[in-house]
Order: sequence, then structure tokens, then C-alpha cells
Amino acid sequence: MFETNSIPRSKFNNVLHSEPGRSSITDDDFGVRNSSVSAASPGFYDRNRLSGEVSPCNMSPWNQISPYTKSPWSSSPNTPFDESSPPNGLIGSLVREEGHIYSLAATGELLYTGSDSKNIRVWKNLKEFSAFKSASGLVKAIVISGEKIFTGHQDGKIRVWKVSARNPSVHKRAGTLPSLKDMIKSSLKPSNYVDYKGHRSLWIKHSDAVSCLSLSLEQGLLYSGSWDKTLKVWRISDSKCIESINAHDDAVNSVVSGFDGLVFTGSADGTVKVWRRELQNKSTKHVSMQTLLKQECAVTALAVNPGASIVYCGSSDGLVNYWERDKQLSHGGTLKGHKLAVLCLATAGNLVFSGSADKTICVWRKYGCDHTCLSVLTGHTGPVKCLAVENDQESSKKDQRWIVYSGSLDKSVKVWSVAEKAPDIHQMAMDQQFHHDPSYDQSSLPPSQSFSNYREDN
Repeated sequence: MFETNSIPRSKFNNVLHSEPGRSSITDDDFGVRNSSVSAASPGFYDRNRLSGEVSPCNMSPWNQISPYTKSPWSSSPNTPFDESSPPNGLIGSLVREEGHIYSLAATGELLYTGSDSKNIRVWKNLKEFSAFKSASGLVKAIVISGEKIFTGHQDGKIRVWKVSARNPSVHKRAGTLPSLKDMIKSSLKPSNYVDYKGHRSLWIKHSDAVSCLSLSLEQGLLYSGSWDKTLKVWRISDSKCIESINAHDDAVNSVVSGFDGLVFTGSADGTVKVWRRELQNKSTKHVSMQTLLKQECAVTALAVNPGASIVYCGSSDGLVNYWERDKQLSHGGTLKGHKLAVLCLATAGNLVFSGSADKTICVWRKYGCDHTCLSVLTGHTGPVKCLAVENDQESSKKDQRWIVYSGSLDKSVKVWSVAEKAPDIHQMAMDQQFHHDPSYDQSSLPPSQSFSNYREDN
């Protein structure tokens, strides 16, 4: 069973092609394996250097510090928080010399990380708590629904894992989507086959990498997007694929279940599409509602703020666009904080977090109809590939804080404490100047970030 409380602050003190003919594999389980976490050197952890930096100069990928020591395992020292502490700061860093971090999921006291190795690792209080593996390789997406953990893989499969009732550190594979039984049953009808890159494939399975997953817990549905250009809808209760949608003209890089029964998809074809869930003849169908964005640059990340009913979109040009439900999903504005592609987005409260190939994380706060950059979190030495946010249970409504996890292609996961409170007037002036920096010129972006056919891992 998972605990529902978030992590208390004091406790911290390849782009490969799928192989359609590959059969299902056996997944091994690991027992408890606590890491020997060593304290970082003074050069690794510097609160003043890592907190609240908004200068464009400091955002430079070349102006970084080493995120960890030479030890294969490292974390920052336990540092007490007090009223004099900066609003945003680094709590710790987890490093495992085995692969780039491609996916994160947090629940209660546990953090799940997926990489381009065969392992999915489970962390608790800055220590490795457990691990389980699948020979499929790169783990591109992780989502959690109660006792079930869903992982999306490069081989086009979605694997389902369950926590052992006797030992919470043991994770057993509960199945694969689609199941072998459903594959055999579906294969008997010729009408169940579709063409993908000259090959025949069953419509209930993805024909290429599963790039993203999203849950609608209220409806009991799982959404999966793939490089095969489709969006598939799965019923969690019986693991059935109930719908497959030819959603885009290129790879689907992101999918997110939103407000009012809406689902949003973003693609390498440069579009963001809205799908409305409808009940037709006692079955669920998703109908194309509108296209929010159509551009040359690839859409690489999506996130929804359910409280404010806003959908955010990150692109390979380094920009974050957003749309507001109160304005009939009209375009609300553009956040300019990165020089390279935005690879991941997350929301919490009034905050928006954007991780980028420029190795930084921008923290934005919504003020009325506008957004202000509160700070820029630096420390990663590789592109920031994934984000997860949890409520800090030790914070109060007056001083709301969030625990932010960032996974990077530098093989590390960093853990941050981020405050939602507004900065002082001087800091706010700096943020506004940064947000409206007239020197930001998209034409100065490197050529590698300006092409449209952009798969998220390039």
C-alpha cells in the first residue's frame, strides 16, 4: 500500500525503433536495497548559488556547477530550513551511474524513476528502497493508480506492476497492455489490423514507442500516446483497450487528461489538439474538439492546472504557451524563459515548472491573468527531462511549499523545496524585466532546436 502523505522535509535532512515481433519478457524483482549515500563536498551544495537565480547569464548551460561527486551515490547534506532560508533551494540529489533519467512519478513517500537502463527504481527518504526491471530497456513514462504502477516503454508496450501486500518493497509484474489473451482474440478478425510503416499491426497495440501516459482516475481510464501517431484509451478495471485514435500526423509526445472531460495531446507535427470524452451507446468515445496550436516547432510537453483550468504547452523553440478555459480555451500568453527546448512541464497550486534542454528549471507563478518567473533552478549538467511535484506536508497555507523532483539526462534526480509565496519588490522587478526581456530572440536559437519533426528524446 502507498501512503498518502507527502515527503516531510525533515526526512531529507536513444532513440531506438520498436520490435513488433518481440515476445513478452519475464521481469525480475529486487528486494530492499538501501544505498550508501555519501555527503556531498562543499562545492556541490551551495544554497546561494542554486536558489532564486533569474539572470539570463546564470541560465547559460556553460555556467553550471558539478551536480555530484565522483562517488556513484551522492546526496546533499541535511540542511535545516529557517525563516532566513531562500524561498527556493536544493534539498538533495540522487545519482545512479546506470542511465539517463527519462521518467518520474511520486506518491506518498515513494519516488519512482525510469531510465534507459532496464531498471525502475523506487526511492524513499533519499535512499534506494526497491527496484524492479524489464528487459524492454528505456522507460519513457510512469503513472500510478492506487496499487498499480503503469510504465510505458520503447518497445511499444505498457507494463502493469503491483506492490506486494506482504512486502511493500517488492513489485510484481501484473500484466502487459494489451494482454496476450486480447491480442490472440483480436488477431482472429482481419478488420482489427491497421497499417503502420508498411507493416500490419493490431489496432489495440502500439506499433512504436509509448512516449507518454496520463490517468483519469475519476473515469478509470488510462491514456497512452505513441510515436505511431495514435492516442489509445485503456479501461483500468480490466486492462482493455477501448479506443484508438489516429490523433496526429507525427509522433505524439505528450498527453494529459484535463478538466471538463477534455484530453489534450501534443505532437512533433507542431499541434496541440483537444479531445472531448463523450458517452455514446454506453461506450466512451473521444471526439476531436479543436486545435489549440499549429506551428513549425514540435510540441514536446503538456501540463494542466486543474484548479485554474489552464493548459500549458512546451515546445522545441523554448517557449511555453497557455490557454484558459474561462476564455473558451483562447490563447492566454507565452512564457519566455528558456533558450533551448522545453522538455517537461508540471503544475502545483499557482505555480508552473518548466524543465529544458538548457539544463534549468523555470518556476513561474500565476498572478491574475499574468505569469511571473519567480526563480530559475540550476544545478543539472544535462537536459532536464522530467518533473514531478508533491505537496510539502510541513508547509502551511500561509507559507505553501512544494517538493519538486527533476530527472535529467545527467543521470541524476534532484529534489527541491519551492515556495509559492511572492518575492520581495526588488526581486519582482528583476523577474518582470527577465520575463519581458526584449533581447530574447528566437532567431538566435541553435539550428538543432528549430526543426519541426522533433521527437522528445532527440
